[in-house]
Amino acid sequence: MEITNVTEYDAIARQKLPKMVYDYYASGAEDQWTLQENRNAFSRILFRPRILIDVSKIDMTTTVLGFKISMPIMIAPTAMQKMAHPEGEYATARAASAAGTIMTLSSWATSSVEEVASTGPGIRFFQLYVYKDRNVVAQLVRRAERAGFKAIALTVDTPRLGRREADIKNRFTLPPFLTLKNFEGLDLGKMDKADDSGLASYVAGQIDRSLSWKDVKWLQTITKLPILVKGVLTAEDARLSIQAGAAGIIVSNHGARQLDYVPATIMALEEVVKAAQGRVPVFLDGGVRRGTDVFKALALGASGIFIGRPVVFSLAAEGEIGVRKVLQMLREEFELTMALSGCRSLKEITRDHILTDWDISRPQSVARL
Repeated sequence: MEITNVTEYDAIARQKLPKMVYDYYASGAEDQWTLQENRNAFSRILFRPRILIDVSKIDMTTTVLGFKISMPIMIAPTAMQKMAHPEGEYATARAASAAGTIMTLSSWATSSVEEVASTGPGIRFFQLYVYKDRNVVAQLVRRAERAGFKAIALTVDTPRLGRREADIKNRFTLPPFLTLKNFEGLDLGKMDKADDSGLASYVAGQIDRSLSWKDVKWLQTITKLPILVKGVLTAEDARLSIQAGAAGIIVSNHGARQLDYVPATIMALEEVVKAAQGRVPVFLDGGVRRGTDVFKALALGASGIFIGRPVVFSLAAEGEIGVRKVLQMLREEFELTMALSGCRSLKEITRDHILTDWDISRPQSVARL
């Protein structure tokens, strides 16, 4: 069967993967309301396309923290990719590099920062969980820096792991032939079997619940790399992120895997963008499955977007080729959306190109002032 859109990889991954693995990637927290909402919210944003504009040339290039990339579509950190495919993070890194975009490597990757760097050139960010043992954190950040990673994406929404009931039912644990490669030498690379979720037990034992704004400052004393704060959903925290020295903000609800009944990230985006006032770039993570979704995020002020589940599902289905296809399909759909909306470059995408359900409640003349 020919794959014609990103979502089709989900069903293939479900067939191919062991239930424990598929459920780990696919599920959200508790009732999974936010999981559905991350997708559904996009359908409440409509286009106001402009016509009779010469769209024979379309430029999708952009810069992120000074690095030029081919399109505003990047790869989010997703853990333990070798559960999806034997090549895991290696395949993802090569696919991102071939597409001319950024890959973010998870702290909990099944390939180390050095191994991913060895796949060849590419712009890569490193996602960081802060462990109770700060020496572990400092060591990891130094290794990422040495391996040529260009930024740290600090995950701030996980002082405790969200309640993911599929993982509890499945007694989720990392398969015995795999390790969390970045922690292998520190005796933190294995995950014990538990009476509920092995990952939840691991997090409870290792991740620092006392993490606070002072630690964002501390991180800047141990690295020169720019820090992106990942997991911001409110204007208040956007302002505090900037005060704490963040170089950028990623609006994320952790793929709806942490606190259920938070808004979809596309719904929280505009509030965060307004609070940032252009001082730092704001990115969107969560629910993007179409080029139209990318356009909507940019129209609401995002500087770019990150995709997570489409990467692991396409990886499970077709390895590196699958991830390349996902990036290519999103690129082509986004380019088409730009053309049909009358936008030739990213700076031409404006708030006026969309109509949201929260605009409709105010008169059009006010909405457009």
